[in-house]
Amino acid sequence: MSEMKAKLRPFKDYSAKHFRWSTDESGRVATITLNRPDKKNPLTFDSYEELRDLFRDLTCASDVRSIVLTGAEGNFCSGGDVFEIIEPLTRMTMPDLLAFTRMTGEVVRAMRKCPQIVVAAIDGICAGAGAMLALASDLRLATPQAKTAFLFTRVGLAGADMGACGLLPRVIGQGRAADLLYTGRAMSAEEGLAWGFHNRLVPAAELAGAAHELARSLADGPWFAHGVTKTMFNQEWAMGVDEMIESEAQAQAICMVTGDFRRAFEAFAAKQKPAFEGN
Repeated sequence: MSEMKAKLRPFKDYSAKHFRWSTDESGRVATITLNRPDKKNPLTFDSYEELRDLFRDLTCASDVRSIVLTGAEGNFCSGGDVFEIIEPLTRMTMPDLLAFTRMTGEVVRAMRKCPQIVVAAIDGICAGAGAMLALASDLRLATPQAKTAFLFTRVGLAGADMGACGLLPRVIGQGRAADLLYTGRAMSAEEGLAWGFHNRLVPAAELAGAAHELARSLADGPWFAHGVTKTMFNQEWAMGVDEMIESEAQAQAICMVTGDFRRAFEAFAAKQKPAFEGN
């Protein structure tokens, strides 16, 4: 345990190079803002890599407990930049292409493995790799203007990108996922809400506040236990019923020896609000 504590470090003063990073006054809620609004916030090789490294490193965060992922000025993310990513890919060899596709998949893997709950705040265009960032998030709030498209097939690629064929059916169902991944068409905000892709629709003017409020409620809640729930969501996809039940029994027993569990009971008995500390 002492070795693990030695690895923890604060992220409040993290300095991002390829997107905006900020934390609230508590340091518990961080906001990642994709910030190339003139092109609807596309990704580049560098921003992919920085996102991958950041989400990997957040496993060791001593302060950040939840994350809001959003885009600047009315759009979420238009995917990979056409001239900074797509065009160079047409000139790469197979080994380099495979290294790239593995790297982009690692962004999703890192997002799924970090203990923080990621809340995507989606407005406007959410396309290609941007749609995958939204899908890899744990919760998704969107505006009525949000349009989400897994448009890989539009550029002659498979819908199987960054885990789309595995993740999307689990969220919206096989038939609906097939519709989006084969056609590349945009899913409207209303469809996304009805299908369970979006957790809630909010007016554009309220999106940032609603996403932060949700993220803050998670950060102020039993955030260690939330991280366990996220881990179980990931692990149980490949389990049978017996394995699921046993795995959850072990996970819940771990939570029951935390101080948060005891403090929650004591607060309930005293008719007070519990203060969760993550231990």
